[in-house]
Amino acid sequence: MRVLGVTGYGTRLPLAGEEKTNLGPECPSCGEPWLRGTNLAGRYRCVYCLRRFELRSECPNCGAHSTIARMSDTANVTCRNCGGSMLSPI
Repeated sequence: MRVLGVTGYGTRLPLAGEEKTNLGPECPSCGEPWLRGTNLAGRYRCVYCLRRFELRSECPNCGAHSTIARMSDTANVTCRNCGGSMLSPI
Protein backbone atom coordinates (compact mmCIF):
# COMPACT_ATOMS: atom_id res chain seq x y z
CA MET A 1 0.00 0.00 0.00
CA ARG A 2 1.39 3.39 -1.03
CA VAL A 3 0.76 6.37 1.28
CA LEU A 4 0.53 9.84 -0.26
CA GLY A 5 2.01 12.85 1.51
CA VAL A 6 -0.80 15.34 2.13
CA THR A 7 -0.68 18.69 3.89
CA GLY A 8 -3.51 20.09 6.00
CA TYR A 9 -4.72 22.27 3.12
CA GLY A 10 -5.47 19.49 0.65
CA THR A 11 -2.34 19.87 -1.49
CA ARG A 12 -0.24 16.83 -2.15
CA LEU A 13 3.48 16.82 -1.34
CA PRO A 14 5.83 15.13 -3.84
CA LEU A 15 6.98 11.67 -2.82
CA ALA A 16 10.51 10.33 -3.23
CA GLY A 17 11.27 9.81 -6.91
CA GLU A 18 8.65 12.26 -8.15
CA GLU A 19 9.59 15.42 -10.01
CA LYS A 20 9.19 18.80 -8.34
CA THR A 21 6.57 21.08 -9.88
CA ASN A 22 7.92 24.22 -11.54
CA LEU A 23 6.12 27.16 -9.91
CA GLY A 24 7.91 29.86 -11.89
CA PRO A 25 11.12 31.88 -11.77
CA GLU A 26 12.82 32.40 -8.40
CA CYS A 27 12.77 35.77 -6.68
CA PRO A 28 16.24 37.39 -6.61
CA SER A 29 15.56 38.61 -3.07
CA CYS A 30 14.04 35.71 -1.14
CA GLY A 31 14.75 32.81 -3.53
CA GLU A 32 11.17 31.54 -3.53
CA PRO A 33 9.64 30.50 -6.90
CA TRP A 34 6.82 33.06 -6.80
CA LEU A 35 8.00 35.78 -9.19
CA ARG A 36 5.14 36.98 -11.40
CA GLY A 37 4.84 39.59 -14.12
CA THR A 38 2.74 42.68 -13.45
CA ASN A 39 0.52 44.62 -15.84
CA LEU A 40 3.49 46.89 -16.70
CA ALA A 41 5.96 45.59 -19.30
CA GLY A 42 9.28 44.57 -17.79
CA ARG A 43 8.05 44.72 -14.17
CA TYR A 44 7.81 41.76 -11.82
CA ARG A 45 6.63 41.22 -8.25
CA CYS A 46 7.33 38.40 -5.82
CA VAL A 47 4.07 37.05 -4.42
CA TYR A 48 5.95 35.70 -1.37
CA CYS A 49 8.00 38.71 -0.15
CA LEU A 50 6.07 41.39 -2.15
CA ARG A 51 9.25 43.03 -3.48
CA ARG A 52 9.15 44.62 -6.94
CA PHE A 53 11.73 44.24 -9.70
CA GLU A 54 12.43 45.80 -13.07
CA LEU A 55 13.86 43.98 -16.08
CA ARG A 56 17.10 45.67 -17.14
CA SER A 57 18.84 45.55 -20.52
CA GLU A 58 22.29 45.30 -18.87
CA CYS A 59 23.17 42.35 -16.65
CA PRO A 60 24.13 43.49 -13.12
CA ASN A 61 26.48 40.48 -12.77
CA CYS A 62 28.58 40.48 -15.95
CA GLY A 63 27.58 43.73 -17.68
CA ALA A 64 26.42 42.03 -20.88
CA HIS A 65 23.87 44.04 -22.83
CA SER A 66 20.82 42.50 -24.46
CA THR A 67 17.51 43.65 -25.85
CA ILE A 68 14.40 43.38 -23.71
CA ALA A 69 11.51 41.51 -25.26
CA ARG A 70 8.30 43.08 -23.93
CA MET A 71 6.40 39.85 -23.54
CA SER A 72 4.63 38.15 -20.69
CA ASP A 73 7.07 35.24 -21.02
CA THR A 74 9.46 34.96 -18.07
CA ALA A 75 12.23 33.29 -20.10
CA ASN A 76 14.00 36.64 -20.54
CA VAL A 77 14.78 37.27 -16.85
CA THR A 78 18.09 35.36 -16.97
CA CYS A 79 21.31 36.53 -18.62
CA ARG A 80 22.34 34.46 -21.61
CA ASN A 81 26.06 34.96 -20.86
CA CYS A 82 26.39 34.24 -17.14
CA GLY A 83 22.96 32.86 -16.19
CA GLY A 84 22.42 35.59 -13.58
CA SER A 85 19.24 37.57 -13.02
CA MET A 86 18.49 40.54 -15.29
CA LEU A 87 16.17 41.98 -12.61
CA SER A 88 17.00 44.90 -10.37
CA PRO A 89 14.97 45.97 -7.31
CA ILE A 90 12.77 49.03 -7.63
